[in-house]
Amino acid sequence: MDSDKVLDLNSDLGESFGNYEMGFDDEIMRVISSANIACGFHASDPMVMRRTVREAAKLGVSIGAHTSYPDLVGFGRRKMDLTPEEIVNDLIYQVGALHMFCVVEGTRLNHVKAHGAIYNTAVNHEPTARGLVDGMKTLDMDLFFYLPAGTDLLGMAREAGLNAVAEAFADRLYDDEGNLVSRRIPGSVFEDPERAASQAEEIALHGRVTTQSGKTIPMEADSICVHGDSRTSLEISRAVHRRLVDAGVRIQAPGR
Repeated sequence: MDSDKVLDLNSDLGESFGNYEMGFDDEIMRVISSANIACGFHASDPMVMRRTVREAAKLGVSIGAHTSYPDLVGFGRRKMDLTPEEIVNDLIYQVGALHMFCVVEGTRLNHVKAHGAIYNTAVNHEPTARGLVDGMKTLDMDLFFYLPAGTDLLGMAREAGLNAVAEAFADRLYDDEGNLVSRRIPGSVFEDPERAASQAEEIALHGRVTTQSGKTIPMEADSICVHGDSRTSLEISRAVHRRLVDAGVRIQAPGR
């Protein structure tokens, strides 16, 4: 199938910690265009961060800082009551750390993406959204900023002059309002590679997604995410990559 579509394919990687190994980073890195690398607040440590940056640079994969609430035990998936100022400074701290690992490995940081609870909270909570947007403005590094497609948060970032990238998920279930269904709900995280591949194709080629209720809603995205921490994440990543390429989509990171 011919297509003139160019799309980023990203994954959350570098989430091991100490002796605890998570994910299939080396294999997933070979089928994506952008890696969101954990910065120590929800996962990772300095050894993992540098190793993941080095591998991404070697493979020509674009590098992003995957920032989070300071919630290592909860993997960044628990909502926390942080002030906008705390959010700004936590963002600066995490991005600064990963940026320097990029510098010493002879590569550069290309984007920032918030992780887990803070990513979802910012969609409907103005102080959290403002903290993230102000943090990116304070950095003033001309980085791309990955945000949920079709949200007011995405519009706020663009109005602030940020390089906002609309992101959708291949392996997550959406509700009728375009929000991600809670991970506590069975079936909210896809384990079937072909189901994830079909959703990615629907988003990439048709700008829509089928929701939990079976409704079809608009979902225009510049980047599609496949998670790196699920049981079948490697199979999903490969299936999504294959489906998009077979559909004629050119997979490329923003700014490349």
